[in-house]
Amino acid sequence: MKPLDRIIEAAKAAPRHIVLAEGEDPRIVEGALRAVRAGIAKITLVGDRKIVAEELHAAGGAPDEIRIEDPTSSALTEHLAVAYHDLRRSKGVDEAAAAAAVRSPLVFAAMMVREDQADGTVGGAVATTADTVRAALQTIGRAPDVRLVSSFFLMMLCAPHHEKKGAFVFADCGLVVDPDATGLADIAVTSARSYEALSGKPAKVAMLSFSTAGSAAHERVSKVVEATRLAHASAPGLVIDGELQFDTAFVEAVSAAKAPQSALHGEANVFVFPNLDAANIGYKIAQRIGGATAIGPILQGLAKPANDLSRGCNADDVFHMIAVTVVQASDRKSAG
Repeated sequence: MKPLDRIIEAAKAAPRHIVLAEGEDPRIVEGALRAVRAGIAKITLVGDRKIVAEELHAAGGAPDEIRIEDPTSSALTEHLAVAYHDLRRSKGVDEAAAAAAVRSPLVFAAMMVREDQADGTVGGAVATTADTVRAALQTIGRAPDVRLVSSFFLMMLCAPHHEKKGAFVFADCGLVVDPDATGLADIAVTSARSYEALSGKPAKVAMLSFSTAGSAAHERVSKVVEATRLAHASAPGLVIDGELQFDTAFVEAVSAAKAPQSALHGEANVFVFPNLDAANIGYKIAQRIGGATAIGPILQGLAKPANDLSRGCNADDVFHMIAVTVVQASDRKSAG
């Protein structure tokens, strides 16, 4: 079974309620309808009720297929405003500012998740990553066992020309600019958990660098070595190695030549890049030159799922991100 099919089947097995903050966008509506009809999620679209209803009709949707919430008139707005005020009053947010904030679709959707009115949220088809992530961080917040919220891309190698096929995690491609060793270790452990939740397979984590097993000496290499030590100490059962160059982590023959003692043997499926420059450039090269399908940025480390779409996304991307968010929500519920 292809990795994406596996995620969709897992979502079908345990559908969740996902709220989409940009319900006026036709791509969002099309992806939402597909999710409902595939049986992977119950959907709420947030936005101007008239516009969302028109887009839903234009996409061939029936009024009873998808719930619509308009923050300017919703029965939930007053409750969410009070909850937002309680949450943010220590930051100087008064009642009037809270009432105004929850009329923003991003905040409204995130507050629905915080208040258990939905299991997860997706935005970013229209809003910037900064705005989408800010709404999630300020309302949903970090999971209690996580020190750093980060992100990853799920990279799918399924085309005929891909010699090695499957799902791979690239982290952090969208959020943490230059993590220190402790932050990099957190990203590694959290990314391994994310990979296992989405793929159903054990994670094998490569901590990437321009050096392999001491082939170069530099403070940036030392950071990766220390991060690997910290990650292994935090999660002793995790299969992890670093510092490694990408080819050593990905190609068995190169691993045998450059790092014969590596626990990965060229079979890494989670790749932790040393900073955002390397990660963001790396995933885009894999996508645009290598032909990989990139899903993300997927946020990890939040108390409840909230994910970010690319503004260049299409309806397929929306559908796939809904499926990912459903699986994350189910995994979070299973973990208690």
